[in-house]
Amino acid sequence: MESKYINTFTDFGFKRIFGTEVNKDLLIDFLNQLFLKEEKTITNLTYLTSEQLGEGFIDRSAIFDLYCELEDGERIIVEMQMAKQDYFKDRSIFYSTFPIRDQAKKGKWNFKLAKVYTIGLLGFIFDEHKNDKDYFHHEIKLMDIKKKEVFYDKLSYIYLELPKFTKKEDQLETKFEKWLYVLRNLHEFENRPQKLQERIFKKLFEVAKIAAFSKKEQDAYQDSLKVLRDLHNVVDCARNEGEAKGIIKGRAEGLAEGLAEGKKNNSYSIARKCLAKKMTLNDIIDLTGLSKEEILNITFS
Repeated sequence: MESKYINTFTDFGFKRIFGTEVNKDLLIDFLNQLFLKEEKTITNLTYLTSEQLGEGFIDRSAIFDLYCELEDGERIIVEMQMAKQDYFKDRSIFYSTFPIRDQAKKGKWNFKLAKVYTIGLLGFIFDEHKNDKDYFHHEIKLMDIKKKEVFYDKLSYIYLELPKFTKKEDQLETKFEKWLYVLRNLHEFENRPQKLQERIFKKLFEVAKIAAFSKKEQDAYQDSLKVLRDLHNVVDCARNEGEAKGIIKGRAEGLAEGLAEGKKNNSYSIARKCLAKKMTLNDIIDLTGLSKEEILNITFS
């Protein structure tokens, strides 16, 4: 059955909700909920170009989903990452260097920087935290390891493992939890849930209604949805192949262990018969392949 609302994990869906000037109040509201602990309030932001090119042709370019500047000059990268990717953390660090370099001023400059935030909305779970079901909200800053204190507070990485957020509608307590709930489940809703009655969510559901799209928007969304489905298929295929290889490897290893064990038992049987015939220890070692210690253990067992 076709969904009534867009899937936020598609590139089209994510950018329609958070990446347009007319809907930037949605992004502002979400970020304000995310930054509550920092007592930070965003009243406006400016979308910057999401493609930052290096200074020379040998430099690599960085493509962000969203790149914004706040009124106080602070920079924010917001990404939706559906599937695991090799060196994902490395890529996040690499991306964060561009907003830092953007702040460099020509001529005399004292190197004062505005804060840079990298925010990742993740459709996967970090392997190293997969057993911690409740730990899904990661906030990372440069830390003094010995003192366990933040050494530099102007560079932050925030990752939200959305698959771990499993609260149902009746369990939602904060507006931030409502945002996580809607971002994860929007494409599964038939109607706006009763607990999402705030004005901002009313607008979100209007923006996300597929039936209101133009023909061009419909086509763009379907293309984006196909990319997501293909990605799912690749991930599922890789998982299934990995499981199959694991089963085959396990069976092969089990068979090898069984054969080795059988061969060992046969050697012990031969050794016992040789001992009964009073054959020398060296001859028994040559015939069976057992060690001196293994043969001596037979005599005392």
